[in-house]
Amino acid sequence: MMELPGALAAFTYNDRGDLQSHVLREGTELTPQVLDLLARTCVANLAIASMEASGWETLTGQGGFQPLKGISVVGLEWSVVANGNRGVVVKNRDADYEAAFNAVQTA
Repeated sequence: MMELPGALAAFTYNDRGDLQSHVLREGTELTPQVLDLLARTCVANLAIASMEASGWETLTGQGGFQPLKGISVVGLEWSVVANGNRGVVVKNRDADYEAAFNAVQTA
């Protein structure tokens, strides 16, 4: 995932959001502690998005909200793209979000 345009970090985490592994781009301000927080945020956001998708399908009778293909959390300078137990942090100005989503789905 570190070959992605603008990649600053790549990480894996367990189902509780505990950081399992990570790679940081040299010179980035990101730290393992920040990635641990991001991993927990990804688990929480994926759970909320799954709940909302299920709820919308049930409430409206429309399909297509599931299966969830991942989430992104967009910041001012960088964003996180996550799916399953993988995430990547990308610099917004250089990011290819479609490639990032594809990478976290197949990594």
